[in-house]
Amino acid sequence: MPLYESVASALAAGIADGSLPPGTQLPPEESLIDRFKVSRPTVRKAIQNLIERGLVEIRRGKGTFVTQPKIMQELTELTGFVEDMQALGRTPSTSLLDQRIVAADETVARHLALPVGTLVFRLQRVRLADSVAISFDETYLPRGLGEKVAGNDLEAEPVFALLEEKYDTPLVEAEYKLEAAAADAVAAEALQVPTGSPIFLIERTSYTTGNRPVDYERLHYRGDLIRFVTRLARRTRTSTQTRDA
Repeated sequence: MPLYESVASALAAGIADGSLPPGTQLPPEESLIDRFKVSRPTVRKAIQNLIERGLVEIRRGKGTFVTQPKIMQELTELTGFVEDMQALGRTPSTSLLDQRIVAADETVARHLALPVGTLVFRLQRVRLADSVAISFDETYLPRGLGEKVAGNDLEAEPVFALLEEKYDTPLVEAEYKLEAAAADAVAAEALQVPTGSPIFLIERTSYTTGNRPVDYERLHYRGDLIRFVTRLARRTRTSTQTRDA
């Protein structure tokens, strides 16, 4: 085994057994050189190997840190962040950044089925799992409903739960749009990552009874911390389709 692989394997073993937990900074190069009795290029090649395996990351100006394991989130039903993280055994929390009345731009107005310029309630939050920022959420609600929601502790009470349990607004279904994107300055600051970092951008419009949209969200998930999973069923083919194929 090449020397750099031996060094990488030893560090990877420390990550696997918990002696180097997520968020831990790796020792400086000089310490690794002394510990493993190898050259600087060997240490650097070992670190690069760990980076390629997704086990560590370089934080500019700070050092090399053990990465958080990716969260595997299923897209199979309409659920909120708190429900998702609790189902995965994580501890969810929320940091409220801003809440205010704003004029609906063309996108928000279209998703909430309102005229452009209608006043709506906007909520900006950072969602955390085990104290690590996972998502920056922008939520838009019709003004009347949003003002009711705003009267609650939005760092402790999930919006979905408030809508359904307190304001008699059952959530029936939602439309999801998911794409790869780069974090803009606002999302990057909220998630504590460099501007331009890879994120998943989800647009979610939730509907109540009567096919009425009541919640439009732009969810910015850190691409390095989460993976979305779903299960697809094969459409049943008719005998005519089979014969034509």
